[in-house]
Amino acid sequence: MSHKFEFVALSRRSLLRGAATAAMSAVAGTAMAQTAIDEVINAPRRGNWDDQFDAKASRVTAAVNSNTPILSESNQFNLLQAIGDYQAIVANGGWPQVNPGVKLKIGVVDPSVRVLRQRLMISGDLARSAGVSDSFDSYVDGAVKRFQARHGLPEDGVLGEFTLKAMNVSADVRLQQLNKNMQRFQEMKPDLGSRYVLVNIPAAYVEAVENDRVALRNTAVVGRIDRPTHAISSKIYEVILNPYWTAPRSIIEKDIVPLMRKDPTYLTRNQIRLFDGNGQEVAPETVDWNAEKAPNLMFRQDPGKINAMSSTKINFHNPNNEYMHDTPQQGLFNKLIRFESSGCIRVQNVRDLNVWLLKETPGWSRQEMERVIASRVNTPITLAQEVPVHIVYITAWSAKDRVVQFRDDIYQLDGYQELALQTNIGVEQISGSVEDDLLPQ
Repeated sequence: MSHKFEFVALSRRSLLRGAATAAMSAVAGTAMAQTAIDEVINAPRRGNWDDQFDAKASRVTAAVNSNTPILSESNQFNLLQAIGDYQAIVANGGWPQVNPGVKLKIGVVDPSVRVLRQRLMISGDLARSAGVSDSFDSYVDGAVKRFQARHGLPEDGVLGEFTLKAMNVSADVRLQQLNKNMQRFQEMKPDLGSRYVLVNIPAAYVEAVENDRVALRNTAVVGRIDRPTHAISSKIYEVILNPYWTAPRSIIEKDIVPLMRKDPTYLTRNQIRLFDGNGQEVAPETVDWNAEKAPNLMFRQDPGKINAMSSTKINFHNPNNEYMHDTPQQGLFNKLIRFESSGCIRVQNVRDLNVWLLKETPGWSRQEMERVIASRVNTPITLAQEVPVHIVYITAWSAKDRVVQFRDDIYQLDGYQELALQTNIGVEQISGSVEDDLLPQ
């Protein structure tokens, strides 16, 4: 399957301006990186954690989020600047590997903290004035949280498995990741629309963008590596409240039929009904579930709380039968690994997105929408004006000056195995299960 974006040629002026910016950034970045390394080496020794503890500092993490959209044109220049900075870091030897013998968190005193401090200073997460010592104090706690925020990790200040793996990706590999994503930015369609929806697959979140500002940002669950969400630019044309869910043929064969062999009551319990080509309902007990081929029937789940799409289905034009939707299993949005659907995009707080999408469609206030959802009546709503949607694969970007965001290369498209930190674990965790893109078990 293809994940390429629509190609466009950049203007000669844009290319020249970008090259000039990159060159200036590289020069400035080299000086900055060398200064940083010198100051790390020569930094004064800090005291122990107990005499450096600052409750206020430990609560404050430098902001890394921005209401500038990922696809904003200004971000290409931030990314060029980041490339210059990382070229300088690589030229100066990169950063050290952090291999602690104990779990590092606030209060720990261990020689590996000294290396951690150096690592965080070189990447700009820890102020050089914090000094170098063996103490994991409140300054280091804040720096680790900043690093975690930049990598889409839980901001707990603890060097757990994923934080440590992300930290030990080399500066050279991160530089190549930045270059790969700059190429993706340059290949994208330039006219995004003044009002559009963005889905960034590796970040597993949705942005509703208006006049180059993020109006709404929602956590999402996207397709796993063996059933990926496709990158595409399209238009949202319909919101369905209380949708029916009709199972795709692939899901019938791979998931539902094996489940029926184990539990003949599965379809009835999940309010899924079978229909033949004439629209006549077929009783599940009349079907031979052990036959070599799955039955040639329509599997349709009634609207309701246990429906796989719960309150909402958001349709956009695409050849892959993918869409955005609600889910009855809201706990999935609290997971670190949110790459486990069959290609569709589950959206947390989807009703907020509904309101934003329908605000130009007469008669659909929040109150009216909630009334219809409570009725459990299937209600398709055609948008008065279709809204562009851009589903992209961006693993590195910078929406804020000298703040670089990285995400795991979940579909292994960046070219480096060490960037696909969560992919294998994610597949193992969900193998053998049917996600709520299908239906609850």
